[in-house]
Amino acid sequence: MTNTCETIQRTLVLLKPDAVERGVIGEITSRFERVGLKIVGMKMVWPDEETALKHYTEDLAIRRGEHVRKLMVDMLVSGPVVAIALEGVEAVELVRKMVGGTEPKSAAPGTIRGDYAHVSYKHADAKKTGIFNLIHASGTPEEAIQEIEVWFDPEELHEFAPGYTQKTIV
Repeated sequence: MTNTCETIQRTLVLLKPDAVERGVIGEITSRFERVGLKIVGMKMVWPDEETALKHYTEDLAIRRGEHVRKLMVDMLVSGPVVAIALEGVEAVELVRKMVGGTEPKSAAPGTIRGDYAHVSYKHADAKKTGIFNLIHASGTPEEAIQEIEVWFDPEELHEFAPGYTQKTIV
């Protein structure tokens, strides 16, 4: 990213397999566009275990346990995901606020998880599965940089001026 303004950030959003399966990709993506975030990269992929392990780093295993990391990896590789790189003013914090709390049952109404999911930690634990909470959003600007590198090659990220440009159709 060539933007040198410190308040303009990029962040990663993953629409997880449950969001893809439920057909809410457009609804969720439009929320980010409506607040003025710019999509600078987007693709659908079915992650393999290697990619999922790069995404859910060993740091996660240290913080939450290897068992939790394995559940999250298993959830991520269970179907296609839509990876989205967003850009905007303090994008990391804004996206986290829009996504809502990690446990959908406890996420505030008006957030993506609060409006589209209701699964609880207790339910996921009883099913011995990772929590299907629709969406991942980078937690810090540094994490966003690392995560975008996992999901996108540099040539898959685009820079363009905000708003619409008129092109001549030949």
